[in-house]
Formats: sequence, structure tokens, C-alpha cells
Amino acid sequence: MRYQTTTGLAADQIQELVARIWQIIQCHENQAWPPTVGLYRAVVITLVYVRQNLNQAAVGDLFGVSQSTVSRIYRGILPLIGQALCLHIPNLKEAIRGRLVLVDGTDVPTGNRAGHEDNFSGKRRRAGLNIQVAADTEGGLLGISAPLPGSMHDRKAFAECDWEDLLAETSVIGDPAYQGTHTITPRKKPKGGELSAGDKVNNKFISSLRSAVERCIAHIKNWKMIATGYRGRLSELPNIIRIITSLEFYRLGW
Repeated sequence: MRYQTTTGLAADQIQELVARIWQIIQCHENQAWPPTVGLYRAVVITLVYVRQNLNQAAVGDLFGVSQSTVSRIYRGILPLIGQALCLHIPNLKEAIRGRLVLVDGTDVPTGNRAGHEDNFSGKRRRAGLNIQVAADTEGGLLGISAPLPGSMHDRKAFAECDWEDLLAETSVIGDPAYQGTHTITPRKKPKGGELSAGDKVNNKFISSLRSAVERCIAHIKNWKMIATGYRGRLSELPNIIRIITSLEFYRLGW
């Protein structure tokens, strides 16, 4: 199996992750997966499910187990992955130190859910949650915010997740949605006028820098569970986003 493309992690990273989960289980004396499936296989099944966002029956067919077994494995192993990798999520204030920071918002599609109409984004024309992403100029991930309703504008989400205050003393570049903050953004064309030659050059330079955060988001969205449509319980999604954040930082070697 080509682990890096199928599970998101290299083979040695999976082995290290399994070893950490084994230590956690030994401390708690609690087996969290069906005894017919070994721990290593259970971790790989969970990673494939999160990375590819296949339905559980399809994952079961790939590994020769039933859909219900995949469900039990996923519910038992995913929290253990979160525990094993919780220290890999850096403090944002430490991660941004000495760096030019790029920010952008993206959505985690969820489909329409009764009682959650505020998750519908008119801009994207679908329901989901809004997450803010911080990256460096090389496209390296620096942080992912707590999720907010999908209808929330990036400008408001930037303030609501406390990043506006946290990044107040840092050089930050964003798209025009962040105008009104201290963030450096492209200059909008004045009403009934044209941008000056200098403004056009500056806008082009800012856009070239911002491409790095878009690459960063593309890498995050390779974890298909938060990219192609989350089908599970909405109450569990914030914790799943946090665990996927830890997996991405782990993948990157933090």
C-alpha cells in the first residue's frame, strides 16, 4: 500500500502513531477496537476513512471487514489518535513568531442540517462551517481556528476566533475580505475610478504571496472528510477538525 497517498502519513509515521496509541491503551487498560482486528490495522483503517472519506461499507470491502466493524474501529481509534497527537498542534503565537503570516478562510461542507440554518453560506451556496487558516510564505501550516457558522463573513470570523487580537502585532496578509482589520489586503478599485499603477503592482505582489495559503488549504483539504462533505454528527465535527489539524501538523513534522 502507498501509505502516504492513501492514509496521508508515511509508513514510519504510522508505526510511531501506533506505538503511541498502544502506550495510551496500556495506561487505561481499555481496548477500543474489535479484537478481531489488530491495532496497526485498526489505525490504518481509520486513517484511510478520514483521508479518503469513503463510505464505511467501501472501507470495509477494502480491508475485508463489515461496515459495522469499520464504524466501531473509527469511533474507538479516532479519539486515541487525537490524544496521541495533541501536542503536535503548536501554539499559534509561537508558530507565527518571526514570520510573515498569510490568512484565509475556507469552509467544511456539511450539507443542510435541520436547526443549523446559520451554517448556509450565500457566497458558497452550500452549508458548512467556516475555519480560518494561517500559513507562512512557503505554504506551511501555522494554525487552524475553531470552526464557526458557515454564513459568517471572513472578516467577522477573523475577530470571533480571536485571531484579530492574537495577530495584532504580526504582519498579516489577507484577501479583500479582511479589509477593516490591520491585515494587509489588496486595494479595491475606487468607485467610478481606476487603480494607480503603483496599486496594481502592489496588488499583484500581494496576490502572488497569498497563493501560498491557498496551497496550504489545498493540502489540508486532502483530508477528504472535511473537504468533500462531512456526513456524521454535526456536534462531533469541531473535534474531528481538531484531530485532522493534529494529523496535518504531524504529517508536516511539527
